[in-house]
Amino acid sequence: MRIAIDAMGGDHAPEEIIKGALEAITLLDKDDELILIGIQDCIESQLSVMGRSTSAISIVHAPDIIGMDEPPVEALRNKRKSSIAVMAKMAAKDQTDAVISAGNTGACVAGCQLRMRNLEGVIRPGIAVVLPTLGGPVTMCDVGANVACKPINLYQYSVMASLYSRHVLGIERPRVGIMSIGGEESKGNILVKNARELIKSDQGLNFVGNIEGRDIFDGQCDVAICEGFVGNVVLKLTEGLVNMIFKAIKHELLQASLKLAMGFKPIMTQIYKKYDYHEYGGAPLLGVNGKAFICHGSSKSRTIKNAIMAAKKFHTVKLNAHIVDYLSKSSVRSNGD
Repeated sequence: MRIAIDAMGGDHAPEEIIKGALEAITLLDKDDELILIGIQDCIESQLSVMGRSTSAISIVHAPDIIGMDEPPVEALRNKRKSSIAVMAKMAAKDQTDAVISAGNTGACVAGCQLRMRNLEGVIRPGIAVVLPTLGGPVTMCDVGANVACKPINLYQYSVMASLYSRHVLGIERPRVGIMSIGGEESKGNILVKNARELIKSDQGLNFVGNIEGRDIFDGQCDVAICEGFVGNVVLKLTEGLVNMIFKAIKHELLQASLKLAMGFKPIMTQIYKKYDYHEYGGAPLLGVNGKAFICHGSSKSRTIKNAIMAAKKFHTVKLNAHIVDYLSKSSVRSNGD
């Protein structure tokens, strides 16, 4: 398998990106290939500092960099030799089997859709993020690819996220919930109500109805479906809340006793690692004709390593084939609303 990685994307690029790629090499099969895309001199310099020769990894030169705050479409148009643009183009030309980036999310989504196109039957791709919870991993889709959804989009997200949960995460019959402002069927806006009817009409999905935000972490579902605007707000709120809680606990322990704080440190570290989003690597862009993983802008080497392994699993289980097959047999179609 050939996996292309945007070496210039993210807050800690290129050092952490390259380090993560090198960490993944020992976990891959001998015939797997990693391709770092970015400024060649910069990549080679980092590899040299890390004591690794460029023979251990391929490099594709891409002199331009798309900043995290640049308008996605405009940036892709003006920076055709950026790492993101080159990465997407390689995927379109079948020069790589998967692409990974911690760079500008909008540019990654736009680049992949423009170059890779959609899978047969998929109307709009969605970003699926895995949230670690006490009840197990919950796949939430969409978290930012599509902020102007139609009911058919949410239905297709439920199909794709369910298949991801089943084949990649190992949950045999994932429970699907649609995010709303209450559990009752009368709750929700027009989008949620219409999408709920489409999802409910598909007997192949294990649909449990409306869920509220708190239900994601309360073991009520394995898949949470929502439009990208809502999903992105939930994701960022969750990240901020988790960080705040850990900082608050650390502060209170230090206030009480330094000895007490040091005693709790191993436990806090274990909990943080267990429920840290870095453990799941990148978020797959479900529905594109290829394998694309979008990582958090603050990704460290561990995130990139895990994203590479997630891409490998995605490829191995032939998830895209499962998505195309399911949608081709589904009787649920768009009614234009």
